[in-house]
Order: sequence, then structure tokens, then C-alpha cells
Amino acid sequence: MMYKEKRLHPATIFFNFLQFLKEFALPIILGLFTLRGQALLYLIFILGAIFLVILSFSVASWYRFTYRVEDEELRIEHGIFIRKKRYISINRIQSINLTQSVFHRIFKLVKVQVETAGGGEGAEVSLKAVTLQDGELLRADIKAKPESIEHSTTEDVPTDYPSDKISVRRLFIAGTTSGSIGVLLAVFAFLISQAEQLIPDDFFDQSVQWIIGLSLTLIIGLGIILLIVLWLLGIAGTMIKYGNFTITKYKNELFITRGLLEKKQITIPLKRIQAVGIDESILRQPFGFAEVYVEVAGGSLEKGEDFSTVLFPILKREEIEAFLEKYLPTYKSPSEELHTLPKRGMWYYLVRSSVLFLIITSVILYFLPQFIWITVVLLLIGLLYGFLKYKDSGYNINHKHVTVRYRRGLSRSTIRIFHNRLQAVEIKQHKVERMQALASVKLSIIGLLGSGTHYHVKEMEGKEAERLFDWYSYRKRDEANSNIYS
Repeated sequence: MMYKEKRLHPATIFFNFLQFLKEFALPIILGLFTLRGQALLYLIFILGAIFLVILSFSVASWYRFTYRVEDEELRIEHGIFIRKKRYISINRIQSINLTQSVFHRIFKLVKVQVETAGGGEGAEVSLKAVTLQDGELLRADIKAKPESIEHSTTEDVPTDYPSDKISVRRLFIAGTTSGSIGVLLAVFAFLISQAEQLIPDDFFDQSVQWIIGLSLTLIIGLGIILLIVLWLLGIAGTMIKYGNFTITKYKNELFITRGLLEKKQITIPLKRIQAVGIDESILRQPFGFAEVYVEVAGGSLEKGEDFSTVLFPILKREEIEAFLEKYLPTYKSPSEELHTLPKRGMWYYLVRSSVLFLIITSVILYFLPQFIWITVVLLLIGLLYGFLKYKDSGYNINHKHVTVRYRRGLSRSTIRIFHNRLQAVEIKQHKVERMQALASVKLSIIGLLGSGTHYHVKEMEGKEAERLFDWYSYRKRDEANSNIYS
């Protein structure tokens, strides 16, 4: 066990400096754009003083931060003017994740994130930079781990540990069908909208006039080139994020290593998994590919992510059950066949998906009646989307778990929840549904920060909804309290 107090690597000073600098970035940029002439010289002196203060605080923050493992606790002491102490029982620690950015890898360092049961937003403890040896020593003192972050290949893992690594071909397919081009296009449109404020007016006006003067064919060609560039950037982003993706099962934990530039190692205790999900984007459905992820209670919330963790970026539909049998056998389904919704419930989906388009159609008809063809197209799109939501919705119940499928935006999602992980089942019926013997069901599991995460199956057969409620309510006490991973 680690009893001697240790400081972080001196490179932490650099990371602290960048963090402080990031907080002052906006006022510095505004000052540079606002001040002109002689005032700019004063700004430079002010910035120099600010940099010296930030550097001093960065050094002091590094020097005053210490950590150690003692008496079954991880003990952290920090604070420049006010000394703060945090003692975390090892029994509360759920996982230790190691991350290597480009700068970490240059100096053979790692960032250590410690997550605890019931941890809030972000990791409970984050050690910004420690040596690889100290990071692995800290993890060894708290939790066992089969292999090093520097040697996370299937060849280095003992044969009795199930492990898989994504191939370059599959990784390329994942990037090609990721659908990230839409996100990049939105970011590009936002940057263009803000360009007018940063670019000189004369140059911006001349650029707009030049684009307007181009022929329609050339404009379409430039648009196609732009889409291709964004598509290639989406592929590159996926390959950088999930490069060398490796999953390994060791005892009651899953270890995931991924990333080319920033190498991350994630630990997922099986007891924290609340549900297993299968996501099929609109681009992947025709080719039979899907992403497998798990919903994990608690843990850190990374920017742009929720409490879902990808188990494997891309698999064939027919490979998923074998994958689950290998890593999460309790979530393997004996039958993939789902019960579809009754036909009389289809109209609810069509109406719900068309309401917004009907409002837009009414506005267009009132103000621009000559564009009536747009209203027809919009209405057809709404009806088609509603039909797809109805067609893709389904459910399946067996003695171990319940499976529900629904359309989330343009993706089709399938969620499989183990019996013991369900926190609540709620049935709703309005008057019209009751007359048609239909019902809507809401399933709830524990989500981020202990709050509920909900999944809905609407317009089920009323009797099937009651059967699902009875399946949840009248489970045997010994089944409810049993350890599903034993």
C-alpha cells in the first residue's frame, strides 16, 4: 500500500496554467478586439502581469497538492491559502480511469480519475498528471487490473480474459456511417453566422457578392465539396476517438481502452450497469450495423456525453448476442423477436409526428400560398417519420429482462433492462386509449446523480401493459435480492 505522501508530476504546473488561462481567455480576447493604439500597449503589460500571477498560482497549486493511500482510504490534501483534506474510503471507489492526452504520452504520464458510488457530475478525484508507474501503483493499491495502459493489446492479455479489439476496416465503417456530418455541418453554419462579427465588413461583403455571382452549377459543386470534406472530418474524428478500441473482461469488471491522440482507459464495474442498449443510426440500418452501449449509474459526466458508455463502436446485428454472451451473459436474450404494436395505435404516432409540420404548413399557406408544394412535402415527411416510429417500436418480456425498442431522432434504439435494475414501471391511459384498449408504459432506471432515466413504449395492447406491470410487481423476493453476477 502507498503510505508516503506524493505530489503530482511537475508537468501539472503546465496543465494548471492552461486551465487558469482558459478561464481568462474570453476577457483577454475581448480586450484585444476592443483596445486599439496606445491602449494596446497597456493591455500587453496587464496581460504580462496576469500571466505571472497565473504561473505563480499554478506552481503553488501543484506544490500544495498531495495524495496517498493509508488505512484503507485515498487521502487528498490541497489548497493554497486554506488547507483542504478529503479522505475517500476504498470501499466507496467504483472505478479508476486512466487517460493520456498527447502531452501526457510525450512525457509518459497519465491522468487518473477516481469515481465513487453516488459520485456527482465529474470524477470524485482527478489527478491531472502522474507518472505511468505511479498511476498503475495507485490503481493496484485500490483495484486489480490485468494489463497496462501502454500495452492494451489482445496479445498481452491472458487467454482466460475475454477480449476484443476493433479492426481498422470496422473502424472506418463506423466513421463512414457515424452521421457526425450533421453535427459538423451545424458547427460550420454557426461559425459562418459569427464570421460577420470578426471579419472586416468590406471583405465579408465582397465575399458574399462573389458567391452570389457564381453560377448555380459551381455553387452546387462547392456545396458537394464541402459535404465531402465534412464527411471525411467525421471519419477522422471517429477513428481518432475510437482508434485501438479494446474491451477486456476481468472478473466483475470491464476494461475499455480507446483513442489515438487522447488514450483513455475506462473501468466499468458490472454491478453499476443498469441497462444494455443497441443504437442503429439511419445510415447503419441498411447495412445491418449497430453500436452497443451500456447505461451506467453514477460516474463522471464528460462534456458532450451522458451516463452511457460505448461497449463496442460497431457490430453486425447478428454478432451482438454472441458479444453479450461473452461479456454480459445475463443480458443475452434467448429470442430477438419483438412484439409489434397494434395497428390501431399507428394513428397516434402519425398525428404526434405531424402536428409541428401542420403548424408550419398553416403558416406557409397563410403568408406564402404560392409555395403550397412545400407544405405537401413537409406533411409527407411528418407522416413518414410517424410511421417509422410506429413500425420500429416494439417490446419483449421474459423471466429475466424486458426489451423495448423505439426511434430516438433518426436512430433506432433497443434497450434491454434486467429485472433487478428496474426502479419503476408506470402505466398511463387517457380516455381515448382506454376506449381502444391501449396503454402507454414508462420504464425507469437509475441515471446520472441518482435521478431516473426513462424509456417509453406508447400505444401497447392494454393487456400486454398489465402483463408487463405484473411481471415487474410480483417478482419473487429471492430473485429481487439475488446477485445477478454470481
